[in-house]
Amino acid sequence: MTDHLTPAQLADALALRDLTDPDQGPHAAQLLLTALTDALRDMWPHTPVDVVRSSPLVSVADNYDHLGYDPAAVTRDARYTRYVGPSVMLRSHTSAGVPPLLQGIARDSPTAYDRLHLLPGLVHRRDAIDRTHVGAPHQVDVWRLSRGERRTPDELAEMIGAVVEAVLPGARWRAVDAEHPYTVDGRQVDVRHGGEWLELAECGLVDPDLLARCGLDPDLWSGLALGMGIERALMLRKGIHDIRLLRATDPRIAEQMLDLDPWRPVSMQPAIRRDLSLVVGWSADEETIGDRVRLALGPRESLLEAVRLLARSTYDDLPDQARRRLQLRPGQVNALVRLTLRPLDRTLTHEEANVIRDEVYRAVHEGAVLELIG
Repeated sequence: MTDHLTPAQLADALALRDLTDPDQGPHAAQLLLTALTDALRDMWPHTPVDVVRSSPLVSVADNYDHLGYDPAAVTRDARYTRYVGPSVMLRSHTSAGVPPLLQGIARDSPTAYDRLHLLPGLVHRRDAIDRTHVGAPHQVDVWRLSRGERRTPDELAEMIGAVVEAVLPGARWRAVDAEHPYTVDGRQVDVRHGGEWLELAECGLVDPDLLARCGLDPDLWSGLALGMGIERALMLRKGIHDIRLLRATDPRIAEQMLDLDPWRPVSMQPAIRRDLSLVVGWSADEETIGDRVRLALGPRESLLEAVRLLARSTYDDLPDQARRRLQLRPGQVNALVRLTLRPLDRTLTHEEANVIRDEVYRAVHEGAVLELIG
């Protein structure tokens, strides 16, 4: 895998519909954001609200450096980040829009300021494929920035409560300590669902060092920051079990993505599974393999229900006979990967599944010996 996206990959990423953007058509994700915004307006009626939308193409500095990420942070690795070039990338979180926002405020040099900023949109990651993960999820950052009056942990707790009630009315929630590069007194917000705690958001007080890096005096400025994944919140709100449903075009499904009413199940097709024995590089994992599968299938990605790494055997783990059969070299591993194919709106034939299996095999396999079905 190359470190940088190809022009075709970049074009596909930029063409992907942002479900949070009303200009790209209505969707329940927008209703969820409206409910969140209205709740915060009701709580802080004298605090103006700005919705900030920007290009998903951002500088590496804004996505990582200005936010305080360690230069050695694993998240920067090209295995997980969609780099366009040495200094430009597809944002991996909507927080990448915060440094330009703060720098713009610093240039304006306001003597009084108290505003709530919402930054929604698509983010791009190399991720595993399953019913709850996708390579281009939606997020929203909620930042209240103030000059003068200090924002407090009590206000942070109030904001958490308002956000949870707006997104998941009546849900039980807890806030546990967590560390983030650009907040202090960080919290992870979990909600109780189906007998277990699920992460909904992360938040904290804005880190004074971030303010200083962006030109704002931390003795005068303070703020509250919260980030939330839209897919997780929407799936919990509607009781949706498969993330692919949010983008489905089948009318029986798509019409249900225009409101926040509970999900009404429609007929699901049977799954077809194909197991692949692949030779891959030492660093390959479920996320990077899933991303290569996703790129190989392009718009047919929606056929994938899951890609699972079932087993991983190193050169030293395998007997000589297996090494010779695979022509495995030191530094490579044998990965057993399971594809689960299940279209949302039709039955996939075994012949179609075999074609997809071979396409994926050719895209991911790095060995000299091919084992194809077709």
